[in-house]
Amino acid sequence: MKVILNEDIKSLGKKGDVVEVSDGYGRNFLISKGKAKEANASNLSILNDIKSKEAHNEQLNLEACQKTAMDIAGVEIKIPIKVGEGGKVFGAVSTKELSEELEKQTGIKVDKKKFKLDESIKNPGFFEIPVRLHKEVTATLKVIVTADN
Repeated sequence: MKVILNEDIKSLGKKGDVVEVSDGYGRNFLISKGKAKEANASNLSILNDIKSKEAHNEQLNLEACQKTAMDIAGVEIKIPIKVGEGGKVFGAVSTKELSEELEKQTGIKVDKKKFKLDESIKNPGFFEIPVRLHKEVTATLKVIVTADN
């Protein structure tokens, strides 16, 4: 018997997969518990419609991320950081500050979790910071950290 999984099941597959199971297991456990539905023509048609809509939405998301990456590629933001006597820096530039400054200076809104900093920026200088917008799209943001006395 073929069934369409309504949820991820460790030994069978992921939600939306069409799998072959024994008749008893399918009817008595999977279908009765709502974990799957029978893979008949109408259910398969509905599944195909859902998958095509998800693919279309994913394509739109990818295109939006590519556009944002193009916008970020031409941007250079400046962030002042407080420096005391002898060039000692107070604090560090975090991903939250990067996100806020990018939005303030350019209007491009990017979540702070998308910035990939290996370590905090603790000194003035020029930095190129990767921004992972999508699993297939990564942009590089140019940041100039200046000393603010």
